[in-house]
Amino acid sequence: MAIPLLPPVAPRRPEPRVHHGDTFVDPYAWMRDKSDPEFLAYLAAENAWTEAVTAPLAGLREELFADISARTRQTDLSVPEFARHPGLGEFWYYSRTTEGLDYPSIHRCPAAGRDSLPDPSAGTPDGEHLLLDVQELAAGSGFFALGCFEVSPDGRRAAYSVDTEGDERYRLRFRDLATGEDLPDEVAEVAAGGCWAGDGAFCYLTVDDAWRPDRLWRHRLGDQGADELLHTEPDERFWLGVDASRDNRWVQLAAASKTTTQVWLLDATDPASGLRALTGRREGVEYDVEIAGDRLFIVHNDGAPDFALAEAPLAATSHEQWRTLRPGEEGTRLLGVTAYDRVLVMSLRREGIQTVALRHRDASGDLGAEVPIAFDEPLYQVDADDGDEADTDRIRLHYQSMVTPDQVLEYSLSDGSRRLLKQRPVLDHPVHGPYRPTDYVQRREWATAPDGTRVPLSLVYRADTPLDGSAGCVLYGYGAYEISVAPTFSIARLSLLDRGYVYAIAHVRGGGELGRAWYDAGKLAAKQNTFTDFVACARHLVAAGYTTTSRLVAEGGSAGGLLIGAALNLAPDTFGAAHAAVPFVDALTTTLDPDLPLTVSEWEEWGDPLHDPEAYARMRAYSPYENVRELPYPPILVTAGLNDTRVEVTEPAKWVAQLRHVTGATDRLLLRTELAAGHGGNSGRYQAWRDAAFELAWMVSATPPHPAG
Repeated sequence: MAIPLLPPVAPRRPEPRVHHGDTFVDPYAWMRDKSDPEFLAYLAAENAWTEAVTAPLAGLREELFADISARTRQTDLSVPEFARHPGLGEFWYYSRTTEGLDYPSIHRCPAAGRDSLPDPSAGTPDGEHLLLDVQELAAGSGFFALGCFEVSPDGRRAAYSVDTEGDERYRLRFRDLATGEDLPDEVAEVAAGGCWAGDGAFCYLTVDDAWRPDRLWRHRLGDQGADELLHTEPDERFWLGVDASRDNRWVQLAAASKTTTQVWLLDATDPASGLRALTGRREGVEYDVEIAGDRLFIVHNDGAPDFALAEAPLAATSHEQWRTLRPGEEGTRLLGVTAYDRVLVMSLRREGIQTVALRHRDASGDLGAEVPIAFDEPLYQVDADDGDEADTDRIRLHYQSMVTPDQVLEYSLSDGSRRLLKQRPVLDHPVHGPYRPTDYVQRREWATAPDGTRVPLSLVYRADTPLDGSAGCVLYGYGAYEISVAPTFSIARLSLLDRGYVYAIAHVRGGGELGRAWYDAGKLAAKQNTFTDFVACARHLVAAGYTTTSRLVAEGGSAGGLLIGAALNLAPDTFGAAHAAVPFVDALTTTLDPDLPLTVSEWEEWGDPLHDPEAYARMRAYSPYENVRELPYPPILVTAGLNDTRVEVTEPAKWVAQLRHVTGATDRLLLRTELAAGHGGNSGRYQAWRDAAFELAWMVSATPPHPAG
């Protein structure tokens, strides 16, 4: 392949966009059609340029890929999960990865009670049965993802859905688990997820023209007629989600916008029954429902910004029937609950740490005092399994930190003892030897934003890394949708840490780390706080001696890519390099178009610039694409996916073209588009590792080491 001498130059075809008396002349509006052969040729040219510029990094990329491969146990078994199927028996379900294969296989084997957990090191469990070979399903596809794999309550069939484009639109199929053959039933163009409504029917969702899940359907196996439409959501702000209760009696349908929720129940044992609303829709009230036998547990924000816990009768039809069990606690976000016969498991977040507390239930179902499950590390995350068995004397916890690889723990409800079922193995590195958590340090730092707000950072680095300003540093940020970026473990990240880098997460406003108020302080009219918080975190790392500006990489994806673009426009000289993945950088243009996927539902997050002049002016002031100026931008790597439906590839392509035109950047500005992937990147694990190695190699090359000081 011939190596291009210069980067591609996208044609400029000025097109005015006029709203609220403001005219913005968009030179790259023509890129909106991602099927346009000229646009596809431009993306291919950008890929060729990026490949040429980064060709000298091939050796480092291979070294980093080898790091990840060497440390990862490539043939492995997940921790089996227990299930009981009436009339069929008890089983353990698990998945297996195999060295050399991108995708896992899904299996089950007979169980003799919950204490018969198979030992993964003992070889193939007795009676193992292959349920789904994902590698075989993915054969010949450039991209592959499962949207669901749901075994029927009787254990005789499975519903599964596949996406072979990366556009998050799935084909739903059904498999006879005894024969391994697929049934004739098939449904195209469904959303991810779905659940069984009894043994012979399956509920699934489809989407509208804006790719919003808006309709709930029931498919009856073997019925060749049209599927039954159970519900249509007309309000474009709301997305539907569907799930089954633990006892498989109820189908639960939720309609949720960014600020409001409504939930219905459908009795799966009564095919003639319809959906029953648990309460009317009330603007600004969000809630989740957990079904527990004869009652409902409801986690809600009605009068409780950080959410309270209530209970109600199973037959409830109004919020007036809710009875408070735990009032809201400011700064402690109640994330959700899982109800078992003996205990209610509560998921909580305090000071950016997600943890678990228990409330034991007596014979009548009443709750005892709150008992936190404590851990010793300063930073960590713990989640509780949503187990299928209500009558259990144990629960599973998933624990990890920035230095502790993922663990699956079995917690005894009778005495509080813990048993380690599995820890993610980190194999010996050929140079660095065995992984030892004590070789690394994780800690919490606090930066000060311009308005005086203290912003938390989570840091990890090797204990022998000099903290004199000579270390490289990657600063990751997101800051939207109340999403909290957890301090979790990464094998790929070890390659950075072992090369003398500090890795930091900026828990900026707009995320959910410090409760609902932290989210509210970084959205709508307060969105600028997200960007100034991130810049403040970067400057804190330099001032504290962790790194220097020239060795500091800013990284973020999707809404975090908007954060990166806005921070670069705000303070480009604060960073030595930046990686923006699938970045939402043409935010205003997208949010002005209600026909695009996500737009109307996004107005509650960003504002409605189409109808509100103030919202338009705010977004006009920070949208990265429209605010590119002749500034000293650092080297920037932009990664995108052609089939991305959440952030259209148009956005990063326009941004790169504008940056290159305004700044004249050549090899300092790179766009790499995956032509067979969507928002989440490549699906196969080996290609995903190669993508990670590509990005890490670029970051290391863009922030070369230098003497301290």
